[in-house]
Parts: sequence; structure tokens; C-alpha cells
Amino acid sequence: MQSRMDLNLLIALDALLEEGSVTGAAERLHLSGPAMSRTLGRIRKALGDPVLVRSGRAMAPTPRALAIRAEVHELVQRAQTLFSADDDLDVATLSGSFTLQADEGTVAVLAGPLLEHVAREAPGVTLRFLGEGPRDDHLLRRDTVDLEIGVIGPGQPPETRVELLLEDRFVSVVRPEHPLAGRDVTLDEWAEAVQITSTRRGRVSGPIDELLAETGRARRLAGTVPTVTAALMIVQEADLLGFAAERLHRRLMDRLGLVRVPVPFELPPLVLSLGWHARYDADPAHAWLRRSVRDVITGILEE
Repeated sequence: MQSRMDLNLLIALDALLEEGSVTGAAERLHLSGPAMSRTLGRIRKALGDPVLVRSGRAMAPTPRALAIRAEVHELVQRAQTLFSADDDLDVATLSGSFTLQADEGTVAVLAGPLLEHVAREAPGVTLRFLGEGPRDDHLLRRDTVDLEIGVIGPGQPPETRVELLLEDRFVSVVRPEHPLAGRDVTLDEWAEAVQITSTRRGRVSGPIDELLAETGRARRLAGTVPTVTAALMIVQEADLLGFAAERLHRRLMDRLGLVRVPVPFELPPLVLSLGWHARYDADPAHAWLRRSVRDVITGILEE
């Protein structure tokens, strides 16, 4: 960065790279379109790079812009942390956006209450939810995601912070017309029921199959889908046995009118956590976001 790139230009550059448009960055920073365009001109002159170029109807970042995006964002976050204290944080004046990553089932039950909470406390903040991909891409390290919510296993980068959010357990569910609905089932009946499971990686075996194998049994798996929501919607219309988190997905199961079927053996616990990059440990706005997620989850579980 040249000395001509002051903090205001860094903030504007961060907004431009995150929004991908002059109009979006202007709205985020409460500037007029012409003022944002002039600021982009100053940034281009300071960097010696066009930063954003026209690509059809949209704007695309240059290779130089992509290379410095994470560094610029971190510099802006560090500066904001430096000049603010948690006691001085006024969430009502916050502006910008946070990106959260979670599986679709979690988004289905969390997003509504969390969006209402944020709109009430910080009307200038926008939340963007991303689904889980088929692989762990370390998006926290790349600063693509601000907060991860889900099963965060071992092997995380050392700078990833992980905090327990809740412990849950899987239950099996069927539609009311299913032959197993409304009664206790034996292990043989449960294993013989045609099942569907959700897995982002498309795996057709897991801990359930290992536990059944220890009893000399195997389950009848019809197939897999990538998300819990898709699996439950299929179960709603077909004589298949599906799975959901007993506490977290309760409202989703009730909304679809599904019936719980007791699992006739003990399943491993489902441990959901919050994950974030160490760079946000002391950031007041990020700490508020983490508290908000925890509070909303607590409210969902207590209903």
C-alpha cells in the first residue's frame, strides 16, 4: 500500500471488494453514487490498479484486488477494534454485513429468529448465510466466512477458535402414515425400515452403520441427499425413515408434521460449535454477533 492509501480509502476499498459494486459500497457506507465513484478513482490512483472492472452488467475484481482482499479486510477490522472498546460499542449504529456458514437444517431454524434479533438491535447490519460445501475449505482462514456454526471436527488450523454451542442427539422420523409411526420398534424393525440420510459428502456409511454392524445387522439405506431439510421433505411424502437433531430441528419436524420413532440403541451425541478466526477474538462487533447466535439458539431450545 502506498502512503496515499489512508484509513478512509481502506474502508472504502474493503466495502467495494465485499460488495462487488460501486452502488452496493455506497449504500453500505451511506455515500452517494458519485462520491463512491470518486473514491474508487482515488483508490485506483493510489494502487495503480483498476481494482474493479466491468464484466457484463456486474463488476469483477482484478487479480491484484483479489490478492489483497483478505489483508485489506483484516486491516480495517483491526483498526476498528483499535479505536473502539466493547463498553463503547453501540450496536444500533453498526453497519455492514456478516457472513455465517451452517448446514441448511440449522439455517432453516436459526435464520428467522436471528434475522429478527439483528434487525431489532442493529438495523444497519445484514447477515449472509452460506451453506456447507462438500469439503472443508477453511473459509474462516480465507476470511470468506465470519462465523461457522456446525460440527467442527479436529484438524482445524491453529488460529481457529471453537466454542461449544449445544449438544444434541439424532432421532429418527417418519410421516404419520408410516407403519412405524406412533409405536416402539424393535432393533430388527428399525434396521429393516427403508432409510434416507443427509450428508454433504455423499457418504453411504457412518457411525450408525458401525454400531449396527456390531450387532450383526445392516440398515436398508435407499439413498442420501445433501441437506437435512431436503431429507425431511422427502420423508414427509414417502415411506422412508429419516433423521434430524432432536432439539435443534424440533420446530422443523413439527412444521412438516413428522413423527419421532425411538432409535432402539444409543447414538453418538451431536456436538455443534461456533468457529471463528482468531483475528476477531477482541472485535466488539464480532463478539456481539457470537452472543446473538448463542442467545437465539438458547431461545429456540427453550421454546
